[in-house]
Amino acid sequence: MKASECKAKFLGVLDDVASKHERVIVTKNGKPIAEIVPFVQKPATLLGAMKGSIKVLGDLDEPLDVEWEALKE
Repeated sequence: MKASECKAKFLGVLDDVASKHERVIVTKNGKPIAEIVPFVQKPATLLGAMKGSIKVLGDLDEPLDVEWEALKE
């Protein structure tokens, strides 16, 4: 699509890209200068998905003061 045509129809071009899930290549003087592609939402990764939802109290590296019954046997 020529840059001048893209400029004149830009909002319509964006709607078409989003609804048809197709890319549009914009040209100037017959040479490609830009590509308009549909946005793809990436799924949340499992790693880090719970970030900020757990509160750590105390020092995790410090030994426990409590003896476990299983250790006494």
